[in-house]
Amino acid sequence: MPIFDALLVGSLSLLLFLGLFNFGRRKQIQQELDEAFYQLLESEDNQVSLIQLAVRARVDATVAREYLERQATAFGATLEVDADGDTFYRFPKLHRKS
Repeated sequence: MPIFDALLVGSLSLLLFLGLFNFGRRKQIQQELDEAFYQLLESEDNQVSLIQLAVRARVDATVAREYLERQATAFGATLEVDADGDTFYRFPKLHRKS
């Protein structure tokens, strides 16, 4: 029984460690996406494409797409196509009070 107990404790410890590591990594990715997204809004006149976000945040395109679609829904962005056929989201402009 002591071997079983040791294996159980070791397994639970490993699962806890992996869970905490995964949580920390997801939080880091979210922060990178947030930072890249708001930088792009400022530098690209409120137009953000999927590839811009993925490259700037250094994340997989699938992760960037999910994030960008959530932001587009939250902010009421419109999907547009430029003259070259590239798609991007146009976000509403920020109107600052003087």
